[in-house]
Amino acid sequence: MVTQDTRVEEEDPAARRSLEKKLDEWGWGLFFIWVAIAFLADMGWGLGLMGVGIITLGEQAARVSFGLGLDGFWTVLGLMFLVGGGWELMFETGFPLIPVGLFMIGVTFIWSAVRGSFAGRHHRFTYTSRRQHH
Repeated sequence: MVTQDTRVEEEDPAARRSLEKKLDEWGWGLFFIWVAIAFLADMGWGLGLMGVGIITLGEQAARVSFGLGLDGFWTVLGLMFLVGGGWELMFETGFPLIPVGLFMIGVTFIWSAVRGSFAGRHHRFTYTSRRQHH
């Protein structure tokens, strides 16, 4: 059986960018298709957000499997969508957890920009699997 290594070598930045672009396009395509389905089927916020979380985390899993590394921001956001959707499904408390959470995230980003706490620094946590290939 012949197997092809689908991991991107660090020595080829053009191939890396190309694969990252393709994965991003797949992710956004799936996102828009899912949102359309969720709206048309009137699934509600819980299932809709869980689907977005699964798509986001799936893209991160694909990045790791291709050797591109894990993007910490999108991983945390995917987990938040998954947990928030589950919260909406399990605990119908009437408290608008998702809108309040999204509002707080937005305020945090704007506040950090105003304060300049991230000025001149690009924060991106990446994790690359160090598996051995045979």
